Amino acid sequence: MLNTAPHARYDLPWKAALTHAFRPFMDFYFSDFSARIDWRQRPRFRDKELARLGLCARPDVMVADKLAEVCLRDGGGRRVLVHIEIQAQRDPKLARRMRDYNDRISEAYGLPVISLALLADEHPNWRPRRFRQLLPGTVKEFTFSIAKLLDYAADIPALEASNNPIAWVTLAHWHTQQAHHDPDKLYAAKMHLNRLVFQHRWNRTRIIALLTIANWMMTLPEPHHQRYLRAIARLEKEDDMRLYNQVEQTYIDNGIRIGLERGRKEGLEQGVEQGRRLGAGALLERQLEQRFGPLPQTARRKLAKASVEQLENWSDALATAQSLKQVWG
Repeated sequence: MLNTAPHARYDLPWKAALTHAFRPFMDFYFSDFSARIDWRQRPRFRDKELARLGLCARPDVMVADKLAEVCLRDGGGRRVLVHIEIQAQRDPKLARRMRDYNDRISEAYGLPVISLALLADEHPNWRPRRFRQLLPGTVKEFTFSIAKLLDYAADIPALEASNNPIAWVTLAHWHTQQAHHDPDKLYAAKMHLNRLVFQHRWNRTRIIALLTIANWMMTLPEPHHQRYLRAIARLEKEDDMRLYNQVEQTYIDNGIRIGLERGRKEGLEQGVEQGRRLGAGALLERQLEQRFGPLPQTARRKLAKASVEQLENWSDALATAQSLKQVWG
């Protein structure tokens, strides 16, 4: 229905947020453990390997997983695996699943596994952190660390003032939940977040990543989406929004803005796919620059023309590649 916002998805946006800002996420939600990580050693993401373990939530439960290999500051540079689960709905099997993941990952890779869960649901009293199984003569118990998104959302001014990009993603998640599919509320929240992202004066790559995350998470029905595009066009003329001009050639709101500039309207499904491709390309570009330094124009053109599948394959290859040629290969 046009007067109802589409069903919100949190898994893809949160996975993109963790890829883009893994250390800020750890600093924000699990600061004690983050302080023990040697951030001079680049984390190695092993998400595809996590998927191959064959453990997953129910199809109707919105969850995002991340698996990263990090080096600890203590213990002589010991390497451990960090499994992070973003849980957007209550799930009575979460604790068991966290235990199962921990066991399977540890067995598969022979490394210690740290299990962390961000509970991003709307129920303040739901805080599972332990799986306990009583058997005749045997007690099995597994505990894991949790953070509750609602605890941070209790102080909205602090989130808005924070320069940590994960605070901004937390705001986007909370506002999406609070809208309860009301397109007017979601539209107002999305406009507010757009203004806020530029007030922080983040760099171009971060702005692109965050706006893409917001578009995946805060999908508006078509009439409100067109209203949003018109509002963005007006904001670009304001002095405090002039940074839009620096990103508009790369960041196209869900791919539809290109169509408007050429005098046609593209379908929402096509637009969402375009938005995914642009967002994935921007994230991979940032990762490649961090790994190999400034990219040549040929590499930038290759990224600009790539499909989502190609970008995902290159992201997988980046984990072990020693050169750009190995990434493309």
